[in-house]
Amino acid sequence: MEQRIQIESIQPNAFQGMFALENYLKGSDLSKIHKELIKLRASQINKCSFCLNMHTKEALHIGETKERIFLLSAWKDGETFTKEEKVILQMTEDITLIHENGLSSNTYKEAISLFGESYTCQIIIAITTINSWNRIAVSTNMPF
Repeated sequence: MEQRIQIESIQPNAFQGMFALENYLKGSDLSKIHKELIKLRASQINKCSFCLNMHTKEALHIGETKERIFLLSAWKDGETFTKEEKVILQMTEDITLIHENGLSSNTYKEAISLFGESYTCQIIIAITTINSWNRIAVSTNMPF
């Protein structure tokens, strides 16, 4: 893999901004499992090996099962994921693939109904944050 620039070293203030978002999310109401499902699904879609490696380990560390991680790319099938998790995963796909159709009205309304406005905001911030990390890691070939 081609070695590329390390943004953290060259532009540390940019990374400080990213870490500010991470610190915000640490203090948010989002459950640890919800955060890791978001990070894993977005990283799968974006093909970010650095983030997949990191967040698979983190998910296992906080109690996520191997089975659910293995089945994450097929989350729509079966009863492996709860209704709430399926809405979060649909939001993750809609926002990660925003160029296709964006966050659908149905999914948005369901999120507001299930989670309320504050938690829904936190889900959206978590999705946009991991997408930014994915883009940094993929474009700079971050090693893991």
